[in-house]
Amino acid sequence: MNTAQPPSTQAQAAAERFALRVTARLSGGTDDLPYDISERLRASRMQALARRKKEPAPVRLATPVVVHGRGGAATLGSGSGNEGGGWWNALVSAIPLMALVVGLVVINTAQDESSVNDVAEVDTALLTDDLPPAAYADPGFVQFLKTAAATH
Repeated sequence: MNTAQPPSTQAQAAAERFALRVTARLSGGTDDLPYDISERLRASRMQALARRKKEPAPVRLATPVVVHGRGGAATLGSGSGNEGGGWWNALVSAIPLMALVVGLVVINTAQDESSVNDVAEVDTALLTDDLPPAAYADPGFVQFLKTAAATH
């Protein structure tokens, strides 16, 4: 069981000295402030001190386990004590990946089908219209549509 080492005493002392210098610097300019502002600052300081972080609990780090396989191969395990069922774990962890791939294929197919249907709908409208398709490419036809829309 590994635990994270607390910060050194020297680092804590340096942090305390820095904090004292900062607070002295900040407190030095409060004499010139109006009473209401200095009271709000004092209240804010008290709230900040109340919310100050407590000492963190030691962090427990997981210890990797070296598992020696066949043929002298060594792999890192999780240390959970479950050495068997390697193929079962691989199969179970591959299921979400397969579901993702299947979902992407279905979405791609649906989008392709939707775009094909949209193009077919436009083609059907062009071919069943009274005007020949070449009329839509004629610049005079565009001008005719603009003037017809303006008169209505």
